[in-house]
Amino acid sequence: MTIELVALDMAGTTVQESGAVYRALADAVAAAAGRPVPEADIRRWMGADKREAIAALLAGAPAEVETVFDDFRARLAAAYEAEPPTALPGVESALAELRARGVQVALTTGFSRDVAEGILDVLGWQVGAAIDALVTADEVAAGRPAPYMIFHAMEATGVLRADAVLTAGDTILDLRAGTNAGARYVLGVLTGAQDAETLGRERHTHLLPSVADIPYLLA
Repeated sequence: MTIELVALDMAGTTVQESGAVYRALADAVAAAAGRPVPEADIRRWMGADKREAIAALLAGAPAEVETVFDDFRARLAAAYEAEPPTALPGVESALAELRARGVQVALTTGFSRDVAEGILDVLGWQVGAAIDALVTADEVAAGRPAPYMIFHAMEATGVLRADAVLTAGDTILDLRAGTNAGARYVLGVLTGAQDAETLGRERHTHLLPSVADIPYLLA
């Protein structure tokens, strides 16, 4: 079966943002809860829908999820203004190569659409030009590890079979979502916050140094 769709995570997978998202998340939750957030707790929610992560991390704290989410977005926007996100090395050429071969490319992310589109604007990536679809966590019933963002990407690109899909991400939840979707290839990449040992404990088909290696894998 030919791969028709490559569905990729954003932060840490295709986009370098120096971990700003998780610092903003930890700081927003800590400010609301009045206590530091253990790093292990943040790691557990890497790749997740940010509202779902905030709700879980606030357990027992008398704070409104939407209020904390707004604070998170403000902190993240400030961090991105100070240090704008960039494409990870080799990613842009890899996406162009895949699309030149007739493989569609979708980005899936635990960000809300406004945050994700802001990152694409900074990168100069447009749907229909650099990528074929963008799917965000606020557009589906549940974020990762649920497979719904991948299914929505299939719907947006007209791909009918999960065994024609390759998924890739830098977190455990990315791998679980790909597995739950029944994707033919479920790749972990080592450009994010979780290392090969951590990712290797999850079900996957491949671990690669970077998204830049996907065209070589498919060749």
